[in-house]
Amino acid sequence: MAGDGASPVDWRGAIFDVFKAHDINLVAHVPDGGHAPLIQACEADNAMRCVTLTTEEEGIGLISGAWAGGIKGVLLMQSSGVGNCVNALALPALCRVPFVTLVTMRGEYGEFIPWQVPMGQATPKVLETMGVKVSRVDRANDVAPTVDAAIKMSFQTRTSSAVLLSQKLIGAKTFVEGQ
Repeated sequence: MAGDGASPVDWRGAIFDVFKAHDINLVAHVPDGGHAPLIQACEADNAMRCVTLTTEEEGIGLISGAWAGGIKGVLLMQSSGVGNCVNALALPALCRVPFVTLVTMRGEYGEFIPWQVPMGQATPKVLETMGVKVSRVDRANDVAPTVDAAIKMSFQTRTSSAVLLSQKLIGAKTFVEGQ
């Protein structure tokens, strides 16, 4: 993943820097390989609280409650978890809670698991139907400015936004027998 063809872009590190610049102090997540380096960076920062969830919709309630208590948070999830969140996405919309989620995509570029494809294709439409402003990133150089813009918009207008990190960006997963 090279941004300019000469040097690789650490887009997960760039996301972490954007979080710090916006005083994001809470990161909720269901464990995900695409987000793993970002989660590790957030866990290593004493100023951030990382909460591992059992399901993605828990994160919407957690982020909304944290906002009510003066804490800014972000939810990290995979596209397969978006379907779990449909009812819960009404909470930030109706209560005008700034809500930001970063979604690692599955079911697209190079996917090898057939059951990932339907939700991967539906993810943007599901989020948009629930009133979430959706941005998509395919290139490493576009990650930080897109995440920055989503955070600014959500916290300044008290709306919901999602940044979809494409499977082309994160890299297609493969199955290696015996692992």
